[in-house]
Amino acid sequence: MELIALPAFTDNYIWLLHNGSQALVVDPGEASPVKEALTARGLELQGILVTHHHGDHVGGLSELMEILAPTGQVWGPAHEKMPVPVQPMQGNDHFEWLGQAVEVLDVPGHTAGHIAFYLPATSQGPLRTPILFCGDTLFSAGCGRLFEGTASQMYDSLSRLAALPGETRVCCAHEYTLSNLRFARAVEPGNEAIVQHEAWCQSERAHHRPTLPSTLSLELQINPFLRCSQTEVRQSAQHFDPRVGPEPASVLAALRQWKNEFR
Repeated sequence: MELIALPAFTDNYIWLLHNGSQALVVDPGEASPVKEALTARGLELQGILVTHHHGDHVGGLSELMEILAPTGQVWGPAHEKMPVPVQPMQGNDHFEWLGQAVEVLDVPGHTAGHIAFYLPATSQGPLRTPILFCGDTLFSAGCGRLFEGTASQMYDSLSRLAALPGETRVCCAHEYTLSNLRFARAVEPGNEAIVQHEAWCQSERAHHRPTLPSTLSLELQINPFLRCSQTEVRQSAQHFDPRVGPEPASVLAALRQWKNEFR
């Protein structure tokens, strides 16, 4: 199967996974990039995954329903309002798409009912390496804003994602990587992995290529929100807010507020 990042709006990605004839799309905030990609590649839309209710993730659903194959399906969060009928999904649910297993994870924090989709790789399956569609919960070198959830919820959600295999391809929904890396460098100025990855990302963006997907093993090296137990990360959070306690969720709360204000 081929995985493609379709640019949308100013910095969104709609993910498209296909086997040469049938396609799955993820978080289609607008329909036109999906339609153009399907037509250019001669693909039939066989499924849609939705991680949360924000407009830049669901705005294209109604239009895409018109071209969804009769046997196709839309899977979305069970506890969030969707603009079209969906198969409601929540943590520990499983289903198959064209022989590929899909596991659902509850990842509240950005929104209250946010879910993620994990596609494992098996010796008998169509994927060589696992894929994680994480919406706006996990970004490369960052995490989503806490619009509806708490720092404790986000920490638990990120810990759930961090436990997945290191080779997992992390398919975030926004091209925020360079701005996130600037913040990560401020949090961990001694982290050489951040410096090296930032240089690579600058080169990719200069050539108009996406910095995604990332990998979970890389994120565990460069993402401060996955490194809240690291001494330098905790000390930087405490420098920003002296009230920060030793608990990782307290560190994450300070980091998220710092990132909100970071320029």
